[in-house]
Amino acid sequence: MSGHLLVDFVTWFVLGYFVLLNLGYLSLNLLALASLRRNLQQKVLDELPQPFTGLEPAISLLVPAYNEEATIAASLRSMLQLSYPEFEIVVINDGSRDATLDVLRAEFDLYLFPEAVNPRLPTRPVRGVWRSRSHPNLRVIDKENGGKADSLNAGINLARHPLFCGVDADSLLARDSLRRVVRPFLRDPRMVASGGTVRVANGCEVQAGLLTKVELPRNGWALLQVVEYLRAFLFGRLGWSEIGGMLIISGAFGVFRTSTVVDVGGYRPQTIGEDMELVVRLHRLLRERRVDYRIEFVPDPVCWTEVPEDRRTLANQRIRWQRGLAESLVAHWRLMASPRGGTPGWLAFPFMVLFEWLGPLVELGGYVFMAFAFASGLVSWQAFAVFLFLAIGLGILLSASGLLLEEIAFHVYPRTRHLVVLALVVVLENFGYRQLNSWWRLVGLYRWAAQRESQWGAMKRRGLGG
Repeated sequence: MSGHLLVDFVTWFVLGYFVLLNLGYLSLNLLALASLRRNLQQKVLDELPQPFTGLEPAISLLVPAYNEEATIAASLRSMLQLSYPEFEIVVINDGSRDATLDVLRAEFDLYLFPEAVNPRLPTRPVRGVWRSRSHPNLRVIDKENGGKADSLNAGINLARHPLFCGVDADSLLARDSLRRVVRPFLRDPRMVASGGTVRVANGCEVQAGLLTKVELPRNGWALLQVVEYLRAFLFGRLGWSEIGGMLIISGAFGVFRTSTVVDVGGYRPQTIGEDMELVVRLHRLLRERRVDYRIEFVPDPVCWTEVPEDRRTLANQRIRWQRGLAESLVAHWRLMASPRGGTPGWLAFPFMVLFEWLGPLVELGGYVFMAFAFASGLVSWQAFAVFLFLAIGLGILLSASGLLLEEIAFHVYPRTRHLVVLALVVVLENFGYRQLNSWWRLVGLYRWAAQRESQWGAMKRRGLGG
């Protein structure tokens, strides 16, 4: 193949890849819009008083905590005020090296209780179980460090209820979140998992464990993530949920049927992306066993979480996420090849492989190639302009559509100033931040291929208020 033919081939490959990428995301956007239109009709009824039916299943909230002294008390106070008939909170102190356990003991009047733990799932040794004198539905497991997945398994072993909800220790739940996220289980007995929306809490006002005022972050890194989270949840996961192909439920806020998770072996401690790995495994095993099941995303239950505010912490987070994605996909190739793969295996899985797993390699390679080829005169300015439109112009359009869906359906950010700032971020994030994200994802892909040792990792916390 001559040099010119090779350049032409690579040019068309890059342009074709970005066309398919944006068509895929645009399709998800349209599916999400159709789903939100139905939700808007339901929202009219939600404005009325919502009495409990008495049929709501009891839920165990599992809260893994590793070095969370800055946020754990506010998070638990928020959870203890949830509006739901019957729930318990199980905090798993995963060998924290800071004062996490001391904060819990002081804030919630804990005492050691000789409680037997049902070893349904293997975990690192448990050093003790603590109960709260002030809150009978609060228990704390103190265990040796084993990572987030191991902590969740320890929580499942102690859970008493048919459903469990994994919640990050740096998160705050809206008071009606459990009532909303459990609706799929009331509507459909085949439901095995549901997930809600995660929003950025940085900059918001928190008092007594409740978010009292929604504001935008003042930190630039956190502000960029506001738009990113809107795009990921409001048309990414909602779109896949609409056609039964959702492969990710956020570890910050997801509800699972306890017996089903135990039946498939619980969380895998060897993986970093334990949340996605579990959902992909549920799809694969339940389809192999010919079980009729459902997994769904519910857009209106809200979990507010603290996001990184410095470049290094954010980079480490995204590198871990990409490694987790790679581990989850490689561990379950059989879902894509299975004759019973359905939408998760035949559509969602290949999409994740092409555009999420291998995406950073092709995207960054495309930027480098097109810039070099244009500077060298190997491609025309028309081809380079088309590339910029596909890579940046449509990226702005997709981010703007996520913001539009948010404004139409939820209007969480009420002030005009909020919308103006977010509209500016929609544009600015495409000039540097998204490319930087692709670089971090590429590093994560490399570290997965190099088989570096996996670990939960730590994040700097400022805390979400008292």
